[in-house]
Parts: sequence; C-alpha cells; structure tokens
Amino acid sequence: MADMERLDGGAVATLTAEAAPDTAAVGTAAVGTADRSTAAPGTAALDAAAFDEVVAFTSGLIRIDTSNRGGGDCRERPAAEYAAERLAAAGLEPVLLERTPGRTNVVARVAGTDRGAPALLVHGHLDVVPAEAADWSVDPFSGEVRDGVVWGRGAVDMKNMDAMVLAVVRSWARTGARPRRDLVIAFTADEEDSAVDGSGFLADHHPHLFEGCTEGLSESGAFTLHTGSGRPLYPIAAGERGTAWLRLTAHGTTGHGSKPNRANAVTRLAAAVARIGAYEWPLRLTDTVAACITELAALQGLSVDPRAPGCDLDAVLGELGPAAALVEATLRNSANPTMLSAGYKLNVIPGRATAHVDGRTLPGGEAEFAAVLDELTGPDVDWEFHHREVALEAPVDGRTYAVLREAVEHFDPAGRAVPFCMAGGTDAKQFSRLGITGYGYSPLRLPPGFDYWALFHGVDERVPVDALHFGVRVLDRALRNL
Repeated sequence: MADMERLDGGAVATLTAEAAPDTAAVGTAAVGTADRSTAAPGTAALDAAAFDEVVAFTSGLIRIDTSNRGGGDCRERPAAEYAAERLAAAGLEPVLLERTPGRTNVVARVAGTDRGAPALLVHGHLDVVPAEAADWSVDPFSGEVRDGVVWGRGAVDMKNMDAMVLAVVRSWARTGARPRRDLVIAFTADEEDSAVDGSGFLADHHPHLFEGCTEGLSESGAFTLHTGSGRPLYPIAAGERGTAWLRLTAHGTTGHGSKPNRANAVTRLAAAVARIGAYEWPLRLTDTVAACITELAALQGLSVDPRAPGCDLDAVLGELGPAAALVEATLRNSANPTMLSAGYKLNVIPGRATAHVDGRTLPGGEAEFAAVLDELTGPDVDWEFHHREVALEAPVDGRTYAVLREAVEHFDPAGRAVPFCMAGGTDAKQFSRLGITGYGYSPLRLPPGFDYWALFHGVDERVPVDALHFGVRVLDRALRNL
C-alpha cells in the first residue's frame, strides 16, 4: 500500500520500487472544475499569473540543489515535492515514485477533451550537473533574478522547462482550459547519469502510468538560433544519437619499471585510445539530418538534395554559416576518449589499465560502430558497453511536427522552425521502450549573442525572463493543439 502524504493541500501518493506495479495508479483529473468553460484549441488560455509563476518556479527549482554527481550521489526528492505540491494545487493527483530512497519521480495526468485521442507525454528531469561555485559570477543555486535574467544551475538544463509545464497547467486550472489529448506529465530523476532511477525505472516498472501515450515532448528544442541572416531559426529536435559509453581494458605483464616490458598494459591501452581518438568516422546521413540540411539550404536560396550522387556536402555546409552547427555533430558516429586509469606506483608496470570512451551512434549505425571498435582496439584491448541506449528518429512530415512548428512561428512570425538531430540524448530514449516517439521542444526566444548551447553544463547558466514568457505561450498553444 502506498504511503499517502499531504503536500500543499493535495494528496500525493509515494510509491517505492517495493510497491507492486499493478497497484500503482496515477490520478486523472480534469483541470479546474467540471462546470467551467474550456478554451478552444489555439485560443489564448494563459492568465497573467502564468508569466509570474514561470519565473518564480524556475528560480525556486534552481534553489533546490539536485546536483547529480553520478553513481547514485543525488537527491531529487525536495524538487519532486516542490513540483508535486504545485500540481496538486491545480487539482491534479500526482504520484511520487522511487526506485532508490530520495531519487524521486513525479507523474500526473491531465484529462483531455477528446477521450478517443492518444495521450501525449511531457517530461523534464529534476537533476542537474554539479557546479563549481568559485567559477560562477553568482551562487549557482541562488536562482537570482537580475536584470531580466534568471541565473543558476538548471536555468537552461532543464528546470526552465519544468517550470513552464507547471505554469501552463496551473493556468489552465484557473481559466478552465483543457488540452485535446490526455497529457501525462513526468518529472524525472537521474537523467544526468544513467536514468536507472528515473525514466528507465518508470518505463520498466510503471508503464501503465503512460498508457495511451504515443508521443512525447522534452528538452533541447525550439530555442532561437541566430545565424546572422536576420531570420532566427528554431530547431526542433526530431532525433537523437544513441549512447554508447565504453570501458576499455588492457591486460599485460606486471613488472619493474626499470626493465623492458613488451606486454605493458599502459602502452597497449594508450595505443588503442590514440587510434580511437584519431579515427575519422564515415559520413552517415539520416532522414532528420538530410531534412535539416535541405531546409537550411533553402533558407539560403539553395536547392540541395544532400543524398544526390555527387553532392559536395562539405561545400553545402560551408554555405550554411553558423546554422551548420545544427548538423556537424550528427553526420557521423563518434567516439571520444574521456578517462584513463592505470597503476599504483611510479616504478611498477601495472598488469591492467582501463579507459572510458564516450561513444555516440546515429540511427542504423550501431553495427558499424561495434565493428570499428573491434578493429581499433585490436587483440590486446577488450571493450564493453558501460552504458548503452538506442538512437532515435521522429517523423518531420506529419501532423505533430507541423503543430510544433506552427506554435513557434505563430509567436515569432519572422522565425523559421527546422528539424534537427541532437548530438547527445535525453530521457526520450527510455520512454521509447513504451513506443513513445520523442521530440525536443522546450521553447525559448533568445536574444542575439545568447549562446544557448554553451550554457548546457556550463558556467553562469541563465535564461532571460522574456524567453520564459515566450516559452509558456508557445507550450500552451502546442499542447492544446496537438
């Protein structure tokens, strides 16, 4: 039996990994009261309080330090309770679920107006990467709002999106608006590590909470990219490279550091790591990346088919200017050595040496990746997956993408939404196990010179207040029209 808690006046069930999966249930609530009118799709449904709340919630979540140092060293529960309290106050019935004590997830469902329509998942993670306070201009967990900007770890990745979702559904509760489809809201733990305590746990042990969900929205999309052309771009993520984190192990003969040793584990490992770091991966053009290149070229007045024989892709990218950054990291698989470990004393040749490699694979590129690693590591070094997740690709020629594009361009008519593939990954990988197709969509209108990508896991992470206001408008329109 789940423990019940009172949070902000609403009942919130807390389920642990020990709770029987078939007894866990997420409450479904219509936002607001049954006799209140609902806003028609596409019309304004936000009240003025939503714009104050999105700033306050972004700041409030930042002030809750949910640094994920890996290996289980994180505690998301205070942030989960913060979110659950605000969902409960909007008439929803959120549940808190844990695989590990303190590693808390929140799930709630908003009833849509079309009971025959498939459900939509909107998810955001509550954990953040660590921040070294000495490197920052402000306390990274202050949530300070200064000069129209919210500062702190998570302002971009991704407590801003969590705050947008909270602000939108709470505004619906006050105005009586409803989405067309059932909306499942999930705030997750552990995205910044393995997701084993977060989306992986939810997908594997509580799949019924996501019943009917066919598509999902989350981070890293619909932000402004200024290219110098005068027309801002809004990249919508419709793909992710797969995760292939590797552990390499070289074995050799232990010996005295003063004597020759042709079976030196460090030497063998170093040679393999050098080969991996120097390897030039072949071009692999996916549907999402091809569509991105085609649309970006068209904005430059170029008619390009990147798959046509003889197409000089390097020349095409050269014509795209700063927009080429949307595709450069996703044209190939990649493998970057990141960690080395060997030995215990300077004058002792160790019998074992290890390395870690951050590998990423494009959809359909997994077999090629494994074959290349076999070749590059050679006979003296073994490799295995330390952590592995699938590559993803979502349609860009259907209704869902069209609605996401329209919502952005409605609020910035000068802008243009384009599809792109993320170089890294999100919780969408784990939710894909449930047949949920994922898009990256956390809308922000950013000023020229604002380096969005550099702030991911970077110093002085921050988000403009105006960008948050734009985000709640776009998110409200998209969620009700989807």
